[in-house]
Amino acid sequence: MKTRRTAIISGISGQDGSFLAEQLLARGYRVVGLHRRLSSVNHWRISHIHNLELACVDLLDLSSLLDVFRQVKPDEVYNLAAQSFVPASWKQPELTGEVTGLGAVRMLEAFRREVPEGRFYQASSSEMFGQVSSTPQNETTPFNPLSPYACSKVYAHHMAVNYRKAYGLFVTCGTLFNHESERRGLEFVTRKITAGAARISVGLQDKLVLGDLSPRRDWGFAGDYTRAMQAMLSADEPSDFVVATGENHSVEDFLNAAFSYVNLDWREHVETDSKFYRKNELVCLTGDSERAREQLGWRPELTFSDLVERMMGADVRRAEAEKRFGVTFQ
Repeated sequence: MKTRRTAIISGISGQDGSFLAEQLLARGYRVVGLHRRLSSVNHWRISHIHNLELACVDLLDLSSLLDVFRQVKPDEVYNLAAQSFVPASWKQPELTGEVTGLGAVRMLEAFRREVPEGRFYQASSSEMFGQVSSTPQNETTPFNPLSPYACSKVYAHHMAVNYRKAYGLFVTCGTLFNHESERRGLEFVTRKITAGAARISVGLQDKLVLGDLSPRRDWGFAGDYTRAMQAMLSADEPSDFVVATGENHSVEDFLNAAFSYVNLDWREHVETDSKFYRKNELVCLTGDSERAREQLGWRPELTFSDLVERMMGADVRRAEAEKRFGVTFQ
């Protein structure tokens, strides 16, 4: 007789996948992470997690997903897999659509066929709001996507809602605003800043080159947001929720907080270059998570300052180790 709940997480090797896996395992779950077969393994975020099972699948191949769902029979499915770097989506719009958009549909279809009695979480994104018509943004704010990534997420979001309505499935979408951590990829501006500030502070580099410093984002901690995902699948009924802190800060604010941590003035070390400016840059995103707070009892635990301090602490340790051992750390 089955006693443990089982969860499948796609995108297991990403920031959110790693935090979610840790939290579910701590709750006694069996966790099966889905990953692609690659010539070089990139599992640095999950290498420390014990009792995590991995299954090799491809979101472009429905048959591989059906096989895994049939074998694992998950109680919960978290679809976190995506090509999520917005600038890359302009360079690879077709691949982004295949993975981020149609990949979600293949996950939904495998779920519908093999475990329709289970619960499914679809990772939506604040990027879907695009050029916003009102602030803050909540569950009723219209989508106006301004990148291939955002368009793909809108498609996946609407398909998830339609699977819920058409088939009576427990499918919920979490529209998460920007959430960061020390496990964020170096290509994202927040980690680019914290890693750069840390390396500058120990003498490993002199300058940090960024794009536009004026955009404002609602930045939270990834570990807080993966708690919200679990709360959505524990609710009595499936619904869609915005997950955010309700505050916004500019890239310049982030710079100031990061460099202050190492007692440096960012203005002496940061340069801007138009080649790093995003196409159709979003000026300001701020989320209203009142529904999640009222219906799920969810609230973020880390403040903006806490988040920057956590990221800086980790990156300073990495920079010090790099200087000492001559090895670059993620």
